[in-house]
Amino acid sequence: MRKALSFLLCGTWLMMAQLAWSAPDFRSDLPERYTVVKGDTLWDISSRFLNNPWYWPEIWHVNPQIENPHLIFPGDELVMVYIDGQRRVTVGRRGSASRTVKLTPQARITPLESAIPAISLEAIRPFLSENRIVFEEDFDDSPYVLQGKRGNILVGAGDSVYARGEGVVDETYGIYRRGRTFIDPETEEFLGVEARSVAVGRITAVEEEVLTVDIRRSSEEIRIGDHLLLQEDRRISATFYPSQPDSTINGRMIAVVDGVSQIGQYDVVIVNRGEEQGLIEGNILAIYRAGDQVRDPVTGEAVQLPSDRAGVLMIFRVFDLLSYGVILKAERPLAVMDEVRNP
Repeated sequence: MRKALSFLLCGTWLMMAQLAWSAPDFRSDLPERYTVVKGDTLWDISSRFLNNPWYWPEIWHVNPQIENPHLIFPGDELVMVYIDGQRRVTVGRRGSASRTVKLTPQARITPLESAIPAISLEAIRPFLSENRIVFEEDFDDSPYVLQGKRGNILVGAGDSVYARGEGVVDETYGIYRRGRTFIDPETEEFLGVEARSVAVGRITAVEEEVLTVDIRRSSEEIRIGDHLLLQEDRRISATFYPSQPDSTINGRMIAVVDGVSQIGQYDVVIVNRGEEQGLIEGNILAIYRAGDQVRDPVTGEAVQLPSDRAGVLMIFRVFDLLSYGVILKAERPLAVMDEVRNP
């Protein structure tokens, strides 16, 4: 009877916990009005109103009378309103940063770049447009550097290199160095190869299989054997919302950029789940640290304690089988192989 009652109470607690996380949970000290300031991020603002900020899209009320109602700018005043008995947040008054700028009598532009980002972009900027995850065949089929045009081995911005392979004149290519190979720790499935950006160049001539590449920008010296991959047309987005994944996610953080052993706020990690598992940019995942293994004092058996919720990350770039995420909150030191799940 006692065991049955224990299971009943445990099941009731789990059901209540699931319900508590299945709807927006407003903070008890939420503001009725808040004026956005420079340096705010959407995550910061969401956290002012909600205990679970990833539910922001469900409480955000789009006012069709306001230009660019999905975007929030410094100086905008956000207000709490009730719609059909439900609490919602909307823009009550637009600040000067969001106003249309008149360029000529015929043209007007809106300063979209001044809209606040979802999170601070400084930690993740290089990963939005440069570093990539590719498959082996992407490297195998791509041109590679032979040497510098002046015979030198190490090359930087302002120089030219010769490469061998197929390329298109006047196209821009990223120059990448092969990085780590990622294997799923549970299934041993090949997930991808890290392509680390070292430079950007434009092909100026093609003679048989030899390409001449002018280097426009470099972050480090180019080496023989570095590969050319056609530059992706990616722009840094500041308009995506933190959101819950539409599918069930059970994965792990399998690597951390820069190889640190302890992972903390704003560190960039690699998750072994991607587009094929339903992840999209902006998805929020909860991080769980594995519980300790203890010895039962009665039976002497080893007992694995449950995982503890230890932080939150946001997915900001998605590939087929892997994703980059940034740690938004770390309640304790995190580590590679910690679990990630739906929030």
